[in-house]
Amino acid sequence: MSRNRTLDLNEFLKRSTDLVFSLVALMCLSPIIAVIALAIFLSDFHSPIFAGERVGMDGRLFKMLKFRSMQMGSDKNGPSSTSVNDPRITRIGSLIRRTKLDEIPQLWNVIRGEMSMVGPRPQVRWAVDLYTPEELQLVSVRPGLTDYASLMFREEGQILAESTDPDGDYLRLIAPMKNRLGLHYVKTSNVFTDLRIMVATCIAVMGLNPIRLLPQSVRDIYIE
Repeated sequence: MSRNRTLDLNEFLKRSTDLVFSLVALMCLSPIIAVIALAIFLSDFHSPIFAGERVGMDGRLFKMLKFRSMQMGSDKNGPSSTSVNDPRITRIGSLIRRTKLDEIPQLWNVIRGEMSMVGPRPQVRWAVDLYTPEELQLVSVRPGLTDYASLMFREEGQILAESTDPDGDYLRLIAPMKNRLGLHYVKTSNVFTDLRIMVATCIAVMGLNPIRLLPQSVRDIYIE
């Protein structure tokens, strides 16, 4: 089998997996989606959905959906990186961010083909503009709902908790390692890798430690 046919098969399997998992997840989570959306709306009578511009595959911009966890207009008033004690976060927002429920609407991005279930997390334009030539490989694939970096940096907000410069500290303390983990995913990913990451993500959402489910090569990158 030629390399191009192998790539086409992998892409077909990945896209099929994305569609099946995202559609099933949306159907199963529909009661939770309705409750969260209603709770956010009733808290301030504004839209429960936030659509933030992110850089997708091949540098294309798209609107990434999230349940709104901050006050209206917060994206225009303050840094892109967020600590756990950011005053812009609402009471409901704090809960859904802690449990990662704010990410559920991105299942719609997956269905639309803008995102994948697994892949490097999408970044804002200014962060991508700072990528090295090697790091630009991160936008050669669809961004994902979850990846190695999402699991290894589950407490990102805690890391930035005492920061007076969240964006600067994110670039110095978190971004380099996240990008290394993302590049490792891009270079080694396959359908079985994706399934492994999705299982680990489910474990993490339940409040358990998923690290042991990840390959040793990923853990080695993190502790270097």
